[in-house]
Amino acid sequence: MDAVTRITHAATNLSDPRGLDSVIDAASRCRFVLLGEASHGTHEFYATRAEISRRLIEEHGFHAVVAEADWPDAYRVNRFVRGLGDDRDAVEALEGFKRFPTWMWRNTDVVQFVSWMRHHNSGLKLLRQAGFYGMDLYSMFASIQEVLNYLQKVDPPAAKRAKYRYACFDHAAEDAQVYGYAAGFDIDKSCEDQVIQQLVDLRQHAIDYARRDGLLAEDEYFFAEQNAKLVLDAEQYYRSMFHGRINSWNLRDQHMVQTLDALAAHLDSRVGQCKLIVWAHNSHLGDARATEMGERGELNVGQLVRQKWGEQAFLVGFTTHAGTVTAASEWDGAAEHKAVRRSLVGSYERLFHDTGIDRFSLILKDHPELREELSLPRIERAIGVIYLPETERLSHYFYARLPEQFDAVIHFDHSNAVEPLEPVAAHAIEPPETYPTNY
Repeated sequence: MDAVTRITHAATNLSDPRGLDSVIDAASRCRFVLLGEASHGTHEFYATRAEISRRLIEEHGFHAVVAEADWPDAYRVNRFVRGLGDDRDAVEALEGFKRFPTWMWRNTDVVQFVSWMRHHNSGLKLLRQAGFYGMDLYSMFASIQEVLNYLQKVDPPAAKRAKYRYACFDHAAEDAQVYGYAAGFDIDKSCEDQVIQQLVDLRQHAIDYARRDGLLAEDEYFFAEQNAKLVLDAEQYYRSMFHGRINSWNLRDQHMVQTLDALAAHLDSRVGQCKLIVWAHNSHLGDARATEMGERGELNVGQLVRQKWGEQAFLVGFTTHAGTVTAASEWDGAAEHKAVRRSLVGSYERLFHDTGIDRFSLILKDHPELREELSLPRIERAIGVIYLPETERLSHYFYARLPEQFDAVIHFDHSNAVEPLEPVAAHAIEPPETYPTNY
């Protein structure tokens, strides 16, 4: 029996209204459910993650979604879904996501999911509500401001001390890369000592701050502390980014896992044992040890979560064969609807396409013979915020061992671009298929 036949027999067709049941059942038995995406701009990935998350929250009591998003921007959404804050609707609650790529979280699929979370939480007691959090570290200057805002409310003298310490960053004019370049090559321009001192100072007053108004005060302190920790990690990240990709990548994913661990501990102290859903790109959530990334010395969230939590982690990858995607042609470029080329011969995506099933799920851990069949390395596609079809093989494919990378995979043979809330540039036309040549 060849690989295509084995996949066809093992796959669950998602055209069935209960097609996600096997994924939901397997995920529900774990504390950490990591839901990936093969691009940052595919509607089917967002919509299916949202559907899985809704069911895990409604049917199995999961406590939060943790996204590959900046902590302060996501916490604004968290306040909204809990009925707090001043935002009138989900679109307004997502306005904090101003950093490129805005379409990653400011899109119609996220609006629908955030609106659903608000509706689900309405009428529930605080401890039973589901939250929405971020775990990324790009928001250094926004997080500095959030620490200052918090201290100004609870301890104005401490706010003055914090403002003095964070003034170390003033020469960067709120440009983290400018700071990183200067500090990376001139240690005297580093603000590391100041941000460490500020985090220590905040933690020394933790008990006093967190006890002021019960559960809400505990949440607000936790939010501020994580912002201070983010500033520390981001300062190190931006200093490192001009000295090699591997080190900066590892610092970023370690920060995301530390944030996940901190959130789990915070929620555990309130609900007993929390269960969390993570949304991020496949490159972060698939175990790096099963990919070229690991061979280069890179680690990621999926690997670290598995190493710590073992069978309590459930990793789900998403793939597509062809369609459209929202992506840019360069960093800080405009969002475009781009045609996604057909997957390359020899890839996992092409293997899934050859089954003839339009969309399906596959629980890899339930099929030992299929796992063995798929364990030989194949190329796998990854589209981030930039998509360059002209150099697709070099830009967007890497070798992986899928059954070791993920516990389950969800495939869409044809997928569609996510719809951003902001205008999209002219729809891109598929370029001539002159490269690559192995069709």
